[in-house]
Amino acid sequence: MSDDPTSYQPGDSPTEPAQESADVAFIGLGVMGYPMAGHLAASGHRVAVFNRTASVTQRWCGEHPGRVATTPADAASGAEFVFMCVGADDDVRAVTYGDDGALGAMSEGAVLVDHTTASADLARELAAACAKRDVGFVDAPVSGGEAGAQGGVLTVMCGGTDEHFERARPVMDAYARAVTLIGGAGAGQLTKMVNQICIAGLVQALSEGLEFGRRADLDLDAVLNTIAQGAAGSWQMSNRGTTMKADEFDFGFAVDWMRKDLGIVLAEAQRNGAPLPVTSLVDQFYKRVQELGGGRWDTSSLITLLRPLEER
Repeated sequence: MSDDPTSYQPGDSPTEPAQESADVAFIGLGVMGYPMAGHLAASGHRVAVFNRTASVTQRWCGEHPGRVATTPADAASGAEFVFMCVGADDDVRAVTYGDDGALGAMSEGAVLVDHTTASADLARELAAACAKRDVGFVDAPVSGGEAGAQGGVLTVMCGGTDEHFERARPVMDAYARAVTLIGGAGAGQLTKMVNQICIAGLVQALSEGLEFGRRADLDLDAVLNTIAQGAAGSWQMSNRGTTMKADEFDFGFAVDWMRKDLGIVLAEAQRNGAPLPVTSLVDQFYKRVQELGGGRWDTSSLITLLRPLEER
C-alpha cells in the first residue's frame, strides 16, 4: 500500500462509473447510523438493518426500503458489505463475534466496515479476525456529527488495505463528502483521535474568547462575523459561535460521547508517549459539565463552566 494517503472527493472524477447497487448490512441505527443506512437505501443498495432496540429497526424499515434483521448474523448473511456504527469497543465485539455475530455469517470476499469511534487496537484485532475468514476490513470512523450524517456529507477517515478500501469507498460515498485512506488497520481510528484532540482545544478556546468578549461588553455577533474571516476562523466558530452565545446546547455531539472518545485518546497517548496537557484538562472540564447534568448537551457547552455560578 502506498505511504501517501488516498483521498477521494465525490465528483472529483466525472468519468468514474456510478456505483452498482449492492447487498449491504447496517448494524447500529443510532443518531449516526440511522441516516447513514437511509442514504444507502436511497442510493439503490439493498439494505438489511439490525439494531439492538427492535422498535428502531421497525421504524427505519417503515421509512426506507430494506429488510429487518433479527441478529447481526442475519443482517450480514449474503451481504457484500457490512457496516457497523455502535457505541464502543465492547459493543463492536458484541455484534461481530459469537454465534449471532456478523463475522461468522459473512461470505469470503465480503468487506466489514466499522464506523464506530473505537480504539486502534480493536481495529487491528478485527482486521486479523477478518483475514482468517478471507473477509476484508476497513476501520472508518466519521466526523461531521448528526447533521453531517443526515445531510450525507460526512468525512470518513479509513484504515485498511488499498484493495478493501477501493471496494468499499464507492458505497460509502452514499453518505460522505470525503473518504480518505490514511494507512493500514487502525490508521482511521488514530486519525479520529487527532480530530477529537483538535476539536477539544478549539471549543475551549472559543468558549474563553466568547466569555471574554461578553464581559468586555462587546457586540458578540459583530465580533464573530469579523474574526471568523481571519486566522481565528474555524468550523466550530461558524457553526457553534452563535448558539454558544445564546446558551443553546440541546443538539449536536453529546458531551458523554466526547468523553468516551477522549478516554480512547488519552489511553493511546499513554501508550505512545504523546503529551496532551490541554486535552487532559478539557476532558476534566467535560467531566464537570457531566456533573452539572449536561452529559447530553452539545460539546460547545464548555462555555457554561466559565459563567458565574448564578448564571449557569
